[in-house]
Amino acid sequence: METENPVNYKYMGRSFNDLSINDDSTAFSDCNSDRSGEFPSASSQNRRLVLACANSENSDELIRQLVSDLDSCSIDEQKQAALELRLLAKNKPENRLKIAKAGAIRPLISLISSSDPYLQENGVTAILNLSLCDENKELIASSGAIKPLVRALRTGTSTAKENAACALLRLSQVEENKVAIGRSGAIPLLVNLLENGGFRGKKDASTALYSLCTVKENKIRAVEAGIMRPLVELMADFGSNMVDKSAFVMSVLVPVPEAKTALVEEGGIPVLVEIIEVGSQRQKEIAVAILLLICEDSVLFRTMVAREGAIPPLVALSQSGTNRAKQKEIVACFYGSFLVQEKKDVYNILPRHLHFSSRQSDSVFERVSGNAVFWAETLIELLRQPRSGNAAARHSDVSV
Repeated sequence: METENPVNYKYMGRSFNDLSINDDSTAFSDCNSDRSGEFPSASSQNRRLVLACANSENSDELIRQLVSDLDSCSIDEQKQAALELRLLAKNKPENRLKIAKAGAIRPLISLISSSDPYLQENGVTAILNLSLCDENKELIASSGAIKPLVRALRTGTSTAKENAACALLRLSQVEENKVAIGRSGAIPLLVNLLENGGFRGKKDASTALYSLCTVKENKIRAVEAGIMRPLVELMADFGSNMVDKSAFVMSVLVPVPEAKTALVEEGGIPVLVEIIEVGSQRQKEIAVAILLLICEDSVLFRTMVAREGAIPPLVALSQSGTNRAKQKEIVACFYGSFLVQEKKDVYNILPRHLHFSSRQSDSVFERVSGNAVFWAETLIELLRQPRSGNAAARHSDVSV
């Protein structure tokens, strides 16, 4: 299994291992125990009784009885047992290991395949809550939970889909499970949830995809499933509260060539440039990192970025921020990608209306070893010059 580190970048022969793009703790911090609301008032008395028993010496006996009820011939008893185990696992972390040791995992997994949507939802959510215990993750996966959770992603209620995405995220925190989850068909379903789910569904799907796509084959699956379109759309919508999450997911995808091409085809470059212009400080830094990866090996993409007007906001970013030295180093490499090329490449990068003489272009190249911000300002001044000459003169002025 090939796993890639999403926070280490190499560009123009230089490494960036401390980019703020790795600060995902706040972007992906809310996919925990089930958040599907409380339960009907008719069950409130039972809920209080369950929680009271869980705090008493009788909790172990109660758990054993509930696990036994999961195998009942009565669907109502199964529903009640699954509901109460779900609550026990949600409200008392120490119960998660007790419930697993009592043998609840396999019968709960069987409920996930139930045709009864309420029974399926409680089975999924109980497994999610149990998966919050690190000791349970391997047991849940080895007991066959992955494929039923994927089926719930396809056929379940909106709550079941959201909680299945969270459960798969928790299981993916065991590295060996990432490939198994990807090969089970989860990636296209998570992409669909990202695109078509409600706000919580989008958040849960993006969080699961961020974890799963540290594996190269899952990156390819995500791109083939069309992930770039919803990512670009969410990043373009500053009111979605999904800009950060979408950008982090994109950042783990763009190291593969297929993702770079798909991002450009879906109109990602203008969106990234806009983020550098008006986004938060963290959003700007992530967008710069993504642009670096896009431009690394492609003169065409560098041309598109330059023509999109990226230079002024990049210069502004290089002069401010939480880590000015690091950002200036990044921007130095970015502008190096424009200026270290042969003159014909630099000529291709500039907008079509631009005319500059051999003397002017030479003055730029004489300063390649200088300051990155000076490079940027020089190039911006050239871009602002009035149009002069004609196409033939331009080709003769720029020697190759």
